[in-house]
Amino acid sequence: MSHLDEVIQQVDKAIDQCVIVEMNTLLIALSNDTQLSREARYEQQQRLRTAIAHKGHGHKEEDEARRAHLSKGGIIQ
Repeated sequence: MSHLDEVIQQVDKAIDQCVIVEMNTLLIALSNDTQLSREARYEQQQRLRTAIAHKGHGHKEEDEARRAHLSKGGIIQ
């Protein structure tokens, strides 16, 4: 298995687990990975950035929906 294949598996696993800390750690590690071409490194980093952005956006929507539900008919006290 090539190094790129191993990295792709790590990125896939991090995205599947959907833990931002792990995705950020891998993102930083990829920045220093000299075994990958610039293009391959960028592609995997973009996958992680996209997953992080989507997770953050999903939390915002959940928080807004929760607030709307809790404050229906009044205000939260």
